[in-house]
Formats: sequence, C-alpha cells, structure tokens
Amino acid sequence: MTEQRTDPPGAPGAPATDMSLLGIYLNDHLAGATAGTARVRYLLRSCGDPALAEALAPIADEIAEDRASLLHIMRRLDVPVRRYKVYAGRAAEQMGRLKSNGSLIRRSPLSTLWELEALRLGVDGKTAVWQALRALAGTDHRLDARQLDDLVERARRQHTSLEELRRRQVDVAFRETS
Repeated sequence: MTEQRTDPPGAPGAPATDMSLLGIYLNDHLAGATAGTARVRYLLRSCGDPALAEALAPIADEIAEDRASLLHIMRRLDVPVRRYKVYAGRAAEQMGRLKSNGSLIRRSPLSTLWELEALRLGVDGKTAVWQALRALAGTDHRLDARQLDDLVERARRQHTSLEELRRRQVDVAFRETS
C-alpha cells in the first residue's frame, strides 16, 4: 500500500503527491545520475581525443551538478536516499565497461560511440524526471518551477551537444581513413 500525503503542499483541494512512489522514482533516477556521472568522467579520462574531451568537459560538469540538484530536490521533498540504489548505479556503470568493442588490447572507437549513446539516453531520462517534477511544481510549493525549467532547458542543450558528438564519432568509428 502506498503512502500519500494528507496535507497537499499546494492549492486547497489539490491532489496529494504520492510520496512513496515519488521516492522510488527519484531514487531510480539518482541511480541513473550516479551511473551517468561516473560514465562521463570515465569517458573523459579514457577517450584519448583532446577535442572530444574539451567538448565533453563542460557537459560532464553539468551532469555532476544535475546529480547534486536532484539530491537537493530530494532533501527538500524529504525523500530519503536509498544507498543500495546508488551503489547499483555505480555497479551498472562499471559493468557497462565490459562490453564487446572489437578490440581487446586498446580502446576502440566503438567504445566511445557506445558511451556517447549511453550518455545521451541518460540525459533523455534526466529530462523526463525534470519534466515530471515540473508538472508537480504547480501543486507542491517545495518544488521551484523556475529551477526545474532551467534544468529542463540545460538537459535539452546537453542532449543536442551529445548528439553532435555522437554523430562525429560515427565517422571516427566506421569510416576508413586513407
């Protein structure tokens, strides 16, 4: 049975936020944010392409800031962090490094492509959580609508940048150089 707030934090008569389900949802996204932060840092260290690293560094900083923003929002909503989900996110990211990439000894360009795609998918998920929280901000005064609008916009910019980097990496991974 899920626990619901009986005193909605918004307008009178507004439906209560189901904090039990919201807590599960936010902790699942925190696990993803943990994995995404570790993945982008790993990619920065291992990609071997200074131009890619330079383009990715500001996105990596923002991804870490977004994880911190999620933690701050969870505190504001009194949603406890489920450490086992954070650990699962870290473990999933490390297991993701064990993919087949066509090269056993050195890093393959396919690894970078896969990692950029994984990051882009993670940013899509992050956009979804910010949008979900934004929808709740109208009736829950603990959520800052302006902050969430800014986070949605930043996630959209990250998506666009990662997609551009991913497209460039397609050429690196699959086009023969002469």
